[in-house]
Amino acid sequence: MTAANGPLRKFKSVEGGKRLSRLPVASALRTLDLELKGLAELRDALSGEMSRPFGEALKLLRAARGRVVVTGIGKSGHVGQKVAATFASTGRPAFFVHPTEASHGDLGMVTPDDVLLALSWSGETVELKPLITYSRRFKVPLIAVTSRGDSALGQQADIVLALPRVKEACPHGLAPTTSTTMQLAIGDCLAIALLEAKGFTANEFKTFHPGGSLGASLKFVADVMHKREDLPLARSTDPMSDALVTMTQKSFGCLGIVDAKGKLIGMVTDGDLRRHMGADLVRARTADIMTRRPKTVSPKMLASAALELINASRITAVFVVDGGKPIGIVHIHDLLRAGIA
Repeated sequence: MTAANGPLRKFKSVEGGKRLSRLPVASALRTLDLELKGLAELRDALSGEMSRPFGEALKLLRAARGRVVVTGIGKSGHVGQKVAATFASTGRPAFFVHPTEASHGDLGMVTPDDVLLALSWSGETVELKPLITYSRRFKVPLIAVTSRGDSALGQQADIVLALPRVKEACPHGLAPTTSTTMQLAIGDCLAIALLEAKGFTANEFKTFHPGGSLGASLKFVADVMHKREDLPLARSTDPMSDALVTMTQKSFGCLGIVDAKGKLIGMVTDGDLRRHMGADLVRARTADIMTRRPKTVSPKMLASAALELINASRITAVFVVDGGKPIGIVHIHDLLRAGIA
């Protein structure tokens, strides 16, 4: 592709529009400022008048025997789908019901054991009426996320999370922008508060996220460690002549030193060998060469945390211990091959 009709020509056209480029950046910054203001007001509300209803909503969500049924229309509906997905991925069974589909049979998916979480900025969304009516008829708890507590939705709800009425980032005040950012934020607040209240663990989180880079980062040391016959181990009384053979055969660049009870008391690394290089090295005992109290990890530690430890300590391998005894070893290459970064 030539400069006349290729990337260079495109580059020149962009350079020629420098004055125009300032406008989009200014618009973007204004949008962020308005949305940040909305989040700041939401934070103030949670610290004040919204504190009590938020706590009540959390108790309701935690005590429910069924699922969290999230609903909304338009942009609120799109936010609702994400909120439902966040609840589900953090251990609280949840799904999204479209209001229109609900009035055409999907109301059968909602039971009295569930909690209905309805998102509507105005609180006057006509499409929500069948769901609201159904929830009142069958005593399905209803939490409203709206900017108007005195709206039709707010008046019918058991709990109202009244969002501050703020200016949309849209210059016409029409496109939902700041409002949907706040809806998304309050949904995250509920999901994370519920996660913490239930004591949802990283191990449980891994169950719902087995794939991708997130799944890799949620692996545990036990999932990636070498064990049993692969371990480079020697006794504290062993001569370095024998220890060097074991260290070379295992190819980890280190050697774990155990006492008579099999507990890890030290570690010999390539660095230790260089520091003690000399004619007497092979005649020395491992206890004379080893570094005492080496860094170790638990098999239940997240592999990502083990990688952080390895990087921070500027080492290449770490022993995995249980009850003081070495049961595995993890090398930095094992963690990188597993996709942990």
